[in-house]
Amino acid sequence: MALLLAAGVTGAGATTAQAVTDRADTAQAGTAQAGDILDRLKAIPGMQVTEKTSTLPGYRWFWLEYKQPVDHRNPKGQWFEQRIMLQHKSTDRPMVLYTSGYNTPEVMFTAEPTALVDGNQISLEYRYFTPSRPEPTDWTKDNIWQAATDEHRLIRELKKIYGTKWISTGASKGGMTAVYHKRFYPNDVDGSVVYVAPNDVNNNDDRAYDEFFKNVGNDPKCRAHVKSLAREFLKRRPAMLERFKAAADAGGWTFEILRTMDRAFENSVMDYEWAFWQYSLQSDCPSLPALDASDDDLYKSLDGIAGLSFYTDQGLAPYVPYYYQAGTELGWPTPKFKHLRPLLRYESSYQPRTYVPSDIRMRFDNGRAMRDIDGWVKRNANHMLFLYGSTDPWGSEPFRLGYGSRDSAVFTAQGLNHSARLIDKLSPEEKAKSIAFVKRWAGVESDVRTLTTGPAADDPLQLQRPPL
Repeated sequence: MALLLAAGVTGAGATTAQAVTDRADTAQAGTAQAGDILDRLKAIPGMQVTEKTSTLPGYRWFWLEYKQPVDHRNPKGQWFEQRIMLQHKSTDRPMVLYTSGYNTPEVMFTAEPTALVDGNQISLEYRYFTPSRPEPTDWTKDNIWQAATDEHRLIRELKKIYGTKWISTGASKGGMTAVYHKRFYPNDVDGSVVYVAPNDVNNNDDRAYDEFFKNVGNDPKCRAHVKSLAREFLKRRPAMLERFKAAADAGGWTFEILRTMDRAFENSVMDYEWAFWQYSLQSDCPSLPALDASDDDLYKSLDGIAGLSFYTDQGLAPYVPYYYQAGTELGWPTPKFKHLRPLLRYESSYQPRTYVPSDIRMRFDNGRAMRDIDGWVKRNANHMLFLYGSTDPWGSEPFRLGYGSRDSAVFTAQGLNHSARLIDKLSPEEKAKSIAFVKRWAGVESDVRTLTTGPAADDPLQLQRPPL
């Protein structure tokens, strides 16, 4: 509306006094444009800015809160504050949009593409993850289109400051988020580097996960031992529950979401094999306890790999927005647990509905959203790089390119798991191609950069993400 009003008074009928005012306004705008980055950020409507002490040389660090509508189709309704972390280097460097898919880390870190292009970086907190959650909470607006539009609005404003090339990136649910944003707003970024993003097109067909666990790695003894350990936990259920209860009493943990400690314990056991391959390597197998190890040693392994505290109310609460989306749009893996039968009591509880409080209503869209995404990628993927680790269960159902894809690729790092640092681990040929992709998309082809990033190189929340 302000632009329309300005156009209405600066035509042929504008007075000399108005023309003088216009020239003064233009000069003032030019001063703001050349001003300090802090002032320019504060000038964005709806943006609150706090500068923090930087822990990365060459960067300034800003915590941003940007006002977003809960429903982008109804901007006259409820709004909320979305949290963003900005690592500012220079407005003439590329910008890397890191989408975590969860909370945004409260420490500085350098994503792999950021190091490669020597760029700025923003880390965006996904809507409905606290504190970026509207109150009261309309859970129906926790969906992929609304989240993509959050990113679109933010990019539109920040491009007024950072007018160079933009690269989006993210890992796991963050990688999925980058894909969904690209699907709905393909012109917002110049390229996307997508790490370990699952693509659950047919939620009713999860045979790929069973095939993965049957063949992962090249050591059958390791595969068999991980499975046997999970079975041993169930055989020693009373001893495991005794230790779990002691930890829960000491930590003040409760179990209203999963209803009982026994259900929480069993869900952790069903996650054990998945969690091992997601975050451990085959070379870690020798560190696992023997089947005849003590109860204490077995409990320590279950807790260290699956993380028993995660299955408490306190552990699940931060991830309710993810499980809500998994149960309404994203889909979820349902591997078979034949090796754990008949010791299981709650196998049917291995689904997102179990992890969301019962007072939050959920209804799965039967794969409609994911079929749309999958079809779009196959027909329209442009400037997109998909990266997977060969021993990561989430890669069982990857994104695949189709006849309509252009200037894009899917690469797999052999022997690697659920990581956001895979370009450096690819074969020499694929690594060179990946680096060339990213540099060209970012407009820094002539720059000489390596992937050496030093400390704080990874999203520190990555290892805290849920196995399911």
